[in-house]
Amino acid sequence: MSYDSADDTTARTVEEIGAAEADSAAAVIIDQLQAQLIDFRRDIHQHPELSWQEHRSTEQIAAALQHAGLLPQRLPHSTGLYVDIGAADAPIAAAFRADIDALPLAETTGLDYASATQGVTHACGHDIHTTVMLGLALTCQRLHQRRALGARVRVIFQPAEEQLPGGALEVIREGILESVPQVFALHCDPKLTVGEIGTRIGPITSASDVVRINVTGSGGHTSRPHLTQDVVGALGHLSTVVPAVLSRRIDTRSGISLVWGHIHAGSVANAIPAAGTLHGTLRILDADVWKAAGGVLEPVVQQAAAAYGVTVDLDHVRGVPPVYNSDPQTMLVETAARRTLGDDCLTLAEQSMGGEDFGWMTQEVPGAMFRLGTMTPQGISYDLHRGDYAPDEGAIAVGVSVMTAVAQAAVAELDELEPAA
Repeated sequence: MSYDSADDTTARTVEEIGAAEADSAAAVIIDQLQAQLIDFRRDIHQHPELSWQEHRSTEQIAAALQHAGLLPQRLPHSTGLYVDIGAADAPIAAAFRADIDALPLAETTGLDYASATQGVTHACGHDIHTTVMLGLALTCQRLHQRRALGARVRVIFQPAEEQLPGGALEVIREGILESVPQVFALHCDPKLTVGEIGTRIGPITSASDVVRINVTGSGGHTSRPHLTQDVVGALGHLSTVVPAVLSRRIDTRSGISLVWGHIHAGSVANAIPAAGTLHGTLRILDADVWKAAGGVLEPVVQQAAAAYGVTVDLDHVRGVPPVYNSDPQTMLVETAARRTLGDDCLTLAEQSMGGEDFGWMTQEVPGAMFRLGTMTPQGISYDLHRGDYAPDEGAIAVGVSVMTAVAQAAVAELDELEPAA
């Protein structure tokens, strides 16, 4: 064996020993933080706040970060904040995002720390997301105090994920993703047990837009529809024809789905109303198709309504793009998960037709979102967006462990790329 080869082997061994020591140190820190994190999660769960109203949540997060010696920065025009861990002049290795808002939904869990705010609860698991990312920040800070990180880790506590336009756009407008090479997030999954991590390369969630069609005509007696513009008939026609035609005009491999949730016209049986509405959502898994869909939707609606002689007004509100998981970032998550949880922890995440405004961030920089199992083993799967959603708090330590490993790997990768001083 040559001298150079022996030197390379020694270097790899030292590197592996260093990584093992860092993993061990992180595990000890996370274990020490666990009780504090559970208390924090229960506090914000008991005091949920709706989109753009997360003032108390922002204060509680800031207080916990400041107590650890960190300097959180508030978003200047809204609720929410972000914090950097590491030397101020070091480059950023990665950003991590949590969403902090709750849903306008009554809680029915009966837990001791159930929501004290009537009609509002964390039924989507954002309290878990926030607590995991707080745990990540506190763990990275202790690791940095033990041995200086070679790069910064940025943790973003984003407001208003549940509302359109979402808080991710505010984060982007404020330049918080500038100089960020990659971004990561997680989402609770009640179909996976605690200790399971769901990953998928490519779109993991769908684009989600709101579509409203307003139809107007002269109205009149149902005995003389030929003397009116039949608004009800037009609405029925539009409700079936528009989704069907879109599936022929747009590649169905894009996962396009237009589904109506509300249709309304008239109030009596013998009168054709003068106005009516269709209201629904348009969902698409392919970001490029999503960007082009508006140009197809408008003529399809107009052409479908033309036979009835009615006037139609289409209101197509852009919602969020798909969350697109890039290959390198997804692989980094998978490697980190295996390192901390073992080879059996990973499962292929289902594609969701739900929308997630983290998609705006993955449009800006490469990123990945993974699914965090929150179901107690052999327990009940409480679904998201229901008042009885009750995640297993053991998921918090799992999420912190994986995210910390991702952060350590991102810092290590950047260290390798940085030229020696």
